[in-house]
Amino acid sequence: MSKKALFITSNVGIEHDELIKPLEFLQSKGIEVIHAAEEQKEVHTVKSGKESATSYIPQTTLAKVSAQDYDILVIPGGTINADILRLNPDAHRIIQYFTDNAKPIAAICHAPWVLINAGRIKDKILTSYKSIQLDLENADGNWVDENVHRCNIHNWSLITSRCPDDIPAFNEAILKELSS
Repeated sequence: MSKKALFITSNVGIEHDELIKPLEFLQSKGIEVIHAAEEQKEVHTVKSGKESATSYIPQTTLAKVSAQDYDILVIPGGTINADILRLNPDAHRIIQYFTDNAKPIAAICHAPWVLINAGRIKDKILTSYKSIQLDLENADGNWVDENVHRCNIHNWSLITSRCPDDIPAFNEAILKELSS
């Protein structure tokens, strides 16, 4: 049986490389990848948080996702993307299902912000884009400055990375998690 990865995003402000590079990497390794967004319409990505980049059509919406169908959850960054997902109850439901069922989550750049609002950051050791370090620490997370960090506290794996430069290490950590 092949592994399945779920990528969740809003429909705007997703950091292009943090969505596409892990998605294409996992597909190249034979992993089935599904991209779910808030709405079934174009997902607009950005480069460096500002410049407009390619748009994509997601396969489904967050509301329609059955989290039990997936082996790993991947949350790409992008300041606006993460800020929107922080307020989305379907994103929270998906995250909470994964953590409650000891399934791994991978989050890069600003994406760990979403875990705060989903109530799943306490005591986790993680990294992120440096501007949200204080937010994560104020939510009782333990921030480290590493290109990739894996934490298994509370019986679920959290893989985090800081920025697009860390994508190769992030991709390898996801693949290793799916292989274990």
